Amino acid sequence: MTATAPPPRLLLVSTALLAVAGIVLLGMPQGRQPPAPAASPTAQATADLSSAPSAVAQKPAVATAPSATPTGSAPSVVESALPPHGEGVAGDWAIQRSLEAAWPADLPAADERELLTAGRALLRADATGIGRAQWPAVFPALRQGLAPAFATARFRIQAAIARRDGGPDKAVVHLVWAGTDRGGTFTDGRITDWHFTRSTLKEAAPWTPQPRI
Repeated sequence: MTATAPPPRLLLVSTALLAVAGIVLLGMPQGRQPPAPAASPTAQATADLSSAPSAVAQKPAVATAPSATPTGSAPSVVESALPPHGEGVAGDWAIQRSLEAAWPADLPAADERELLTAGRALLRADATGIGRAQWPAVFPALRQGLAPAFATARFRIQAAIARRDGGPDKAVVHLVWAGTDRGGTFTDGRITDWHFTRSTLKEAAPWTPQPRI
């Protein structure tokens, strides 16, 4: 039995379809992969963190406080606990300790005792008038006749130290004191300095007070 040939129209349609399919295949890029699924928000955040600089590296270093106080620093009067004004005799010892801590001793003990005795006497003479005649170079005749500025009964030396004053033959007596003036006003924490010198021509020369300007 002889096979029947396909109709010419069917051959034409088949040829056209094959031609269109070929054109489509030629237009697609070689090796093109299907698009990957979109990354989830969690995965995107993880990728951003891994590629960003370290947070520790970006954060400035915080300076920490030293663990110990530097050595060699001298104590000061500001750091000491001073008594409040008007506390009376009970607070004088704190002032004395503060002076000694702020200004360490630098004189021989004998010189320091001599200077403190003279400095206290000079301050009392200047404030109350008692003993001015003992120091004619410091209190000339005109000053000896002046009325005392402070009452003897309410005069009190709260603290005193004697230290070198720029050289081995110069010294100063630093005094803190309290008193009531002629107007009846009481004030404590007053400060007075008396300066002394001594001759360098002989040993153990006495300390000589200098007049206050």
